[in-house]
Amino acid sequence: MFGYVMPYKSELKVREYDMFRAYYCGLCKTLGKEFNQIVRFGLNYDLTFLALLLSSIEEDKEVITKEGCIANPLKKKMIVNTNKSLTYASNISIILIYFKLLDDWKDEKSFKSLIGTIPFLLPLKKASKAYNNKALAIKKYLYKLSALEQNKCNKIDEVADVFAKLMEEISVPDYIEDQKTIRVLRWIGYNLGKWIYILDAFNDLEVDIKNKNYNPILLQYNFNNNEGIYNFKKKVSGPIEFSLTMSLESIAKSFEFLNINKNQGIIDNIIYMGTRHKMEEVLNKREDCKIEKSI
Repeated sequence: MFGYVMPYKSELKVREYDMFRAYYCGLCKTLGKEFNQIVRFGLNYDLTFLALLLSSIEEDKEVITKEGCIANPLKKKMIVNTNKSLTYASNISIILIYFKLLDDWKDEKSFKSLIGTIPFLLPLKKASKAYNNKALAIKKYLYKLSALEQNKCNKIDEVADVFAKLMEEISVPDYIEDQKTIRVLRWIGYNLGKWIYILDAFNDLEVDIKNKNYNPILLQYNFNNNEGIYNFKKKVSGPIEFSLTMSLESIAKSFEFLNINKNQGIIDNIIYMGTRHKMEEVLNKREDCKIEKSI
């Protein structure tokens, strides 16, 4: 479900892209320092964006060093040293990934997911202790999400609303006290969560049809095998795109009320271009003929 929030590289300056990568690698390094090396494989772009956004409203300048990494120890790259936004994002990442793996085990009986929780057990205790209210909120909303999915809820907005509230909750660390900033971050988080969930559901249509998985878009718009995936996606792409675009518009308007102290160009790129490019990429991707034949 994660991995959709990223910059549109073609429109980024080289130094801006390098800074985004420095945050990405900084989050990876922070996961390793705070917890263990295995959990670094749970790294994703969406939590990188959260760390970048939270850091951008802080006045302190990033401390950047050049280091090797576990993937390529011989090649040194720019790394943003651990700061409070990276620490927060790393802890939230641990909690999210653990409960998502656990949820996959409960819903799909995926032994791969169950085994995947093992490296997260001790990190989860540490993260839950440091951010107990966030851990409880994540658990609560994922439980609600699972219940809706098990009951085959046929309203995409109703299901997306739950994930949106989860993202709303984690978008504001406890150390932020300014009420205006809190309101803006929560609204950005809510709309980003709604956008991620709906886009992911659309992106998974072929796989969910093939594997007979739950997908609220299939239920709401009454998919049947006779019409085929191509015709179905053509039918639903209009309302889905409208909903996604409205979420992006809300994010953009809210973002204008934040006081950004650094990395404005990168965040502008992600909010105004990166998300839209990703949306268009998912909505307009070519159909897989093999899947079409298997329906």
